Amino acid sequence: MSDSTQPLLKVRDLTVTFGSHRRKLSAVAGISFDIYEGETLGLVGESGCGKSTTGKALMRIVEPSSGTIELEGIELTTKKGKDLRNFRTRMQMIFQDPISSLNPRRRVKDIVAEPLDCWKTVEGAEREALVNDLLSKVGIDPVAYGDRYARQFSGGQCQRISIARSLAMRPKLLICDEMVSALDVSVQAQILNLLEDLKAEYGLTLLFIAHDLAVVKNVSDRVAVMYLGKICEIGPSDTLYESPEHPYTKFLLGAALEADPDSPIHGDVLSGEPPSPMNPPSGCRFRTRCPNATDKCANEEPQLVEIATGHQVACHYPLSTLARK
Repeated sequence: MSDSTQPLLKVRDLTVTFGSHRRKLSAVAGISFDIYEGETLGLVGESGCGKSTTGKALMRIVEPSSGTIELEGIELTTKKGKDLRNFRTRMQMIFQDPISSLNPRRRVKDIVAEPLDCWKTVEGAEREALVNDLLSKVGIDPVAYGDRYARQFSGGQCQRISIARSLAMRPKLLICDEMVSALDVSVQAQILNLLEDLKAEYGLTLLFIAHDLAVVKNVSDRVAVMYLGKICEIGPSDTLYESPEHPYTKFLLGAALEADPDSPIHGDVLSGEPPSPMNPPSGCRFRTRCPNATDKCANEEPQLVEIATGHQVACHYPLSTLARK
């Protein structure tokens, strides 16, 4: 992780709303966070909380409704057309489904070369050498497999090809949208180890979106927890896992399965279903499922407040405060 005090990516009050008039769906509801150069920020939460929408909004695949996104001090939300396309090469995204994210009609070496061909950065022998090098870096033999099609590869191999394609333009920021969730556990470990090696070699900064808490802990420097479009807690990975401050984070960690049949069953179970994002609760969005909720939680929306160095929580009653009472 970089010692720089200036964030590489700075997000403020990012909002993404779908629909209009009476049928508005609040997918991302005014979140703010920073990612510093060289670090990996994990973004976790249950299905439907807005994780993937956040990643797509950063890339402008989904247009933000409001808020600002700054990469290296440059505001992205105001850029359009050619200016946006030029600047967006500094960010790349790896999608959840590795097979459908690759063109089945194109050969693997052409898939990896597509960004280079679009931008005419290298041509001829230099282009071929770069493509071969990228495929080799991700564990795909370019001589034996470069002329094959994506449909001829397994999910894990397709994800390796996706990683190679994402590195072609030498991005500063890589957004990984649940990139290992569709893979077997043994293949997940291989892909994550590969990603760590490439991060060090290429000087990458990562936003790692996932719902598997064990995976996020192993790869992230910091973790942000989302619930119903809001960030409810963000902090250093070890601190957040050992001492969660938001009740939702505690329940989320307790729901994670351990690979040990003799491990004790977690006693606290989160009850109820998440409210509809079309009609979120007033005040704290988690209050309808929180055992510590009071009238204050219904009337006042909690803001992210720093309770320790680098550790922020959006809760009127952090768990450490309740424990002291």
